[in-house]
Order: sequence, then structure tokens, then C-alpha cells
Amino acid sequence: MKELTYREMGLTDHEYNQIKNILGREPNYLETGVFSVMWSEHCGYKNSRPLLREFPTEGPQVIQGPGENAGVVDIGDGQALVFKIESHNHPSAIEPYQGAATGVGGILRDIFTMGARPIAMLNSLRFGGGQDARVRELLSGVVAGIGYYGNCMGIPNVGGEVYFNETYKGNPLVNAMCVGLVRTDEIALAVASEVGSSIMIVGAKTGRDGIHGATFASAELSEKSKEKRPSVQVGDPFMGKLLMEACLELIKEDLVAGMQDLGAAGLTSSIAEAASKKGRGVVVDVSKVPRRETDMAPYEVMLSESQERMLIIPRPGAEARIEAIFDKWGLDATAIGQVTDDGIFRVMDSKSVVAEVPVMALTEGCPVYVRTAEEPEYYERCRTYDMNLVPQANPQAALKKLLASPNIASKKWIFSQYDYQVMTNTVIMPGDGDAAVLRIKGTRKGVAFTTDCNSRMVYLDPYQGGMMAVCEAARNLACVGGKPLALTNCLNFGNPEKPNVYWQMKHAIAGMSAAAKALDTPVVSGNVSLYNETSAGAIFPTPVVGMVALLPDIDLRCDMAFKQDGDLICILGRVRYELGGSEYLSVCHGLETGAVPAVNLEEERSLLELVQELVKEQIVQSCHDISDGGAAITLAESAIKGKIGCHIKVNSHGARVDGLLFSESPGQVVISAKRSDMERLVQLAVEHQVEMRTIGTVGGDEIIIEDNDIEIICLSVQEASEIWSGAIERFMK
Repeated sequence: MKELTYREMGLTDHEYNQIKNILGREPNYLETGVFSVMWSEHCGYKNSRPLLREFPTEGPQVIQGPGENAGVVDIGDGQALVFKIESHNHPSAIEPYQGAATGVGGILRDIFTMGARPIAMLNSLRFGGGQDARVRELLSGVVAGIGYYGNCMGIPNVGGEVYFNETYKGNPLVNAMCVGLVRTDEIALAVASEVGSSIMIVGAKTGRDGIHGATFASAELSEKSKEKRPSVQVGDPFMGKLLMEACLELIKEDLVAGMQDLGAAGLTSSIAEAASKKGRGVVVDVSKVPRRETDMAPYEVMLSESQERMLIIPRPGAEARIEAIFDKWGLDATAIGQVTDDGIFRVMDSKSVVAEVPVMALTEGCPVYVRTAEEPEYYERCRTYDMNLVPQANPQAALKKLLASPNIASKKWIFSQYDYQVMTNTVIMPGDGDAAVLRIKGTRKGVAFTTDCNSRMVYLDPYQGGMMAVCEAARNLACVGGKPLALTNCLNFGNPEKPNVYWQMKHAIAGMSAAAKALDTPVVSGNVSLYNETSAGAIFPTPVVGMVALLPDIDLRCDMAFKQDGDLICILGRVRYELGGSEYLSVCHGLETGAVPAVNLEEERSLLELVQELVKEQIVQSCHDISDGGAAITLAESAIKGKIGCHIKVNSHGARVDGLLFSESPGQVVISAKRSDMERLVQLAVEHQVEMRTIGTVGGDEIIIEDNDIEIICLSVQEASEIWSGAIERFMK
């Protein structure tokens, strides 16, 4: 094994001197490695921790907030949802199939280690744009890896998002979210509290894969990154399924005092994090760790990120029963150490001490940096861009171009590779609604999930873009009838040591925090993924929001499809004509600029409450929020899904027609409703103080839009569907 210097491990000179001061001596090679992974951004959040304190994390629905493997929210009747989103960006850039597959495996373990059975997967993916063979290779590999692991585990992949932009060309983003269901009296935490308790490693054997994966994920990608393929772990979903069933069985029998996934930094982080929560120490004997490779050094055992492994702190006297259960499932369960009261992280190799460091120095002692934030030059230039310089595109030609944009087009090529109906709980399928909806068997309840982030908007205005990500997620959930409960986030940014990137982080988090507070959707879990950049520059700032909602009655739900002739079509929310940051500007004019539409949080909250009430009373036939592509795309998608046309009459009042059609201003929803329900619809809109305008009717086999009685768009639903449904498949060919 080639020994690395502390700098190659990712430590700075200043950090290495801090370690020497903590220990009062030079650290040995293993100790240096242990500090390097625990003090990496991936494990220690050293550049983001001060900013993350802004997030609201509490509420009456919150059972467990940040600090555990996943967040937990109450959904009544003694049940709770456990959920989290995490990144596997760098590994997927190097080895897309295994990088994505092990990302799925890792997030699944975060959920069932809390005692919850996973019920749904979602993902948020970003790739480079253009006709690039490498982009197609990455997309194909990532989607195949996600499908492989999730399908083998029998967990439905029910939703997500996929965006393409040149800034992700060398650094794709692969964010995986998982949601689980648990009885509130069976929630398991990752705590090593009782002195003398055994420490057990269970599951697969330990190998050399993934060593220094945490530090690999805490540095920029470069040509040399390809040499780090050994840092990409190899997943085995069949082993993962066995591990999940065995762990859930332990919790059912109340055999576990603490449980922790062996993810980033392997044994090192899982043991240190479990011990530090109660200020305990640990002693671990690496010679007892089951291995699949020979001659592994203690350094390799402690830093290995081999998959499908868990750390368990058993209840007193439960070791033999735990071993018997894991033996039944064909898995290892081995006691490798115990909890102590001296606060020291002590690693033995048989009878020899090979590392000895304070536990709290690894966790709470991680250095924290408040970086310099500088507004980038582009911000003011884009914010003040004169839209009068942009010629108006032909409305019908623009609509066709937008329908063919991979960012807007149907994602069926992707989600058809996932089994989204396994478990038979999915009632709104991928692409049919603004969010996925699943039933909770044995009850009338349903739950809804979504992932959202318009990264171009965040780039142009991080504060407004951060608010938009939270608000769009909440709107999507409300459109299917859900009451938003809480969120998880995956904060994907470039190098925080660069002042412009840190400025993006700071303002995006502030915007997200403001929206989360206003909408009562606290942040209960999440992940930070920094250093997402290559020699070509940083990615667009991409703070992905994953949000969950509750439907008290699964039968009272709504999708986006227009339903029947004669239904009236309305826009709820204040209509604006703003084109800044829109997909229209990008696709039709090659521009990524403009002032980002401002979010009005009071209006957003009122709109959410109104939409939930309308769906609950079954007043709306369809519901679809206005986002990417603007109102014209929203109308087209509802027509395509319903296989029925619409006739829209608007008046731009002398303003830009393209602004009317393609603005992505937040706080707007398109609904259709029966004429007989209009009186009640108007009454509720007035009560909630939400602007409402009737713009047309459902019917025919064409999408017709008139401005001031002049037809500007006439497109058959069939042609629109063919353009929209085949765009990504054509891109992949």
C-alpha cells in the first residue's frame, strides 16, 4: 500500500498542526488518516456548518431533526416518515453505474438504520448539455445503476427530476432520496450510550474499495480523478436486501440500543459519530473485523467504505441473538469492541494499540471556516439585463422548441427503467402529477414526495432561487392534494474557498431558510456536496429540495391531466410577464440571464392553502403548477396527459406575448374545473385572497391559444405529444 502524505489525504498545514496540538505529538499514519476523513467537508461540514444553522429545524410534526441518519416527521396514528437526500456526485462522474448504484444503497441504509422500511426512492440528476457522447454515457450509466440497485431491493423509484446544462458537463450530479415508514415506538437512533456495551459490525465483509472516498468527494474533479476509481465503492443490492431485512428484524425484537450505517469514512465515522453523541469513548480491535481480502492494514480496515455494512450497539446480552439472526440471513455479525467512559477513540490490532485520539476532536473538534463571500461580476450584469434587446420568437415555434427541450420533455425513457409500481402502493405514477403519491396500506392516508431545484434561477439570484426551490416543492405537493410537512436538502455547490461560490452558498441557504420558515416546512435532514467543479469552472449552484406531504384521504388526490370537454381552465395566483432565467430564453435565444422573478412568500402560502382546499373538496379536475417553460408548457402538458385539447383566450394588454406564455414567475397554478363548481371555486379564491382568472376551456384535439382574439398557437395534441414524449430518446440516440 502506497502511503499518502497528510496533504494528499486532504489536510492543510494548519489542520495538521492543529492535530499535533490536540495529541501533543505527531500523529501516526492511521491517526492522520482518521482525522483526514473526519475533517473532510463530506463528514465534517467545515465550510458549511455556520450557514446550516440558519435552517429552521423544529415544528410540532418533527420527531427527529438533523443530527441522525435521517429526519423523522409524524403522520399520525403512531406512524412516521423517515427521509433524507444525499449526493454521490464525484463517484458517479468517474464510474457512473457503480457510483449511482452505491448512492442508492447508501441512502437506503440511512433509512432502515432508523428502523424504517423504505417505501419510495426519488432522485435529482444533472448532466451536461448538447450532443455529447460522454453525457449520453453518463446518463445511461447513472440511470442503469439507480434502476439496478432499487429494482433488486424491491423499492419503487417514484419520482425526481433531470436537468441538462453545460456547467455539469464534467461534474454530473447524482442526488438520491429515500423515504421510509416506521412506527413511532420503533425508531432507532445511532447512539452508543451505555458504557460496556458491545460494538458489532454486521453485513458484508470488509474490502479495500472506497478507501478515502470521503476525501475524494471533498476536492475538485480533475484529469487525475480517473486514477481514483478505487475510491468508488462496489454495491451488491442482493446483499443489501438481506442486510435490510436482518436489521429490521433486530429492531422488531428490540435488540438494538444504537445503529449506524457504514457510509463515508466507514468504521471511522460510524463509530466516532455514535460515541460522540453521549461523550463516550470506544475501543475497537481491527483484527476481529471480517475481511474479504488478505493482508489488510489497520488503516485500510478503518477507512474502507465497502458497502452493505452496519454498526450495531446491542442491548445488554443481545449479542448471541443478533448473531443468530444474521446467520439466518447468511451475513456476518461480529463483536469488534466496546463502549468506554474515557472519551478516547482507541484502535487495537490484536493486543497492540495502533491509534488513540479523543473522540470529540474528530467530531465537534473539526475546524470550521467562515469564508469570504464576494458578489460575482455576472450577478449585477444579469440582473439589469434589458429584455427589450431580446426579439420575440414565433409563439408556436417556441412552444415546439420548449416541448423538445430535454429539461421539459417527458422523462419516460428514464423512469421506465425503474420499477415504480413494486409494493403496489404508487397511485400517481411518475410524470402523471406534480408529485408522486403513495398509499399507506391499512389506512386511508396517502403520502406525496417531490424533488425540485431550478439551478439556473439559483445561479442568477441565489436568494430568490433558493426560495423558489422550496416554494416549487411545496406547490407540487399541494397540487396533488398534499399538506407539505418538512424537507431535506442536498446542497451542491462549487469550491467554497472561492469567494463567489461561498457568496452563492450563503445567499441560497438564506433564501431557502426564509421560505422554509414561511411555509412551516422545517429542514430535518440533508447533505452538503461541495467542490463540484472542474478546470472549466463550477457547476450552477444546485440546492436540491426533497419534500414530503400528507394526504389525510388517498381518494382525495389530483393529477395534471385535463379531464372532459367543457371544463373551465383557470390560473390561480398573480400573473406576471417576467422572462429572467427562463427556459424560453435559454432554448430560443441562447441566453441565461435576466432578473429572477421575485418570490412573495405570503402569496405562496395563501396559494398552497387554497389549492389544498380545492383538491380536498374535489372542486378541481386537474392541477399543475407553472414552472419550467411557463404557462404555455403547463397547458400543453395537461393536454398531453389528458389526451384532450384546450382553447385559451388571453390578452397581453400590449405587453410581450412571450412573457405571457413562457414566464416562469412563481406562485401560479393552472387548474381545470367543472362549470358547476365555479361558484365555490371563486368563493374559496376570495376567502384565501388569491387572484384568479378564467382563461379558457378543455376540449377538442388541439392546443389553441389566442391573444386579444388573434390565434398565436394552434398545435394538435398528438403532435405536441410526439415532440414531448420522444425528446430524450432522440437525445440518447
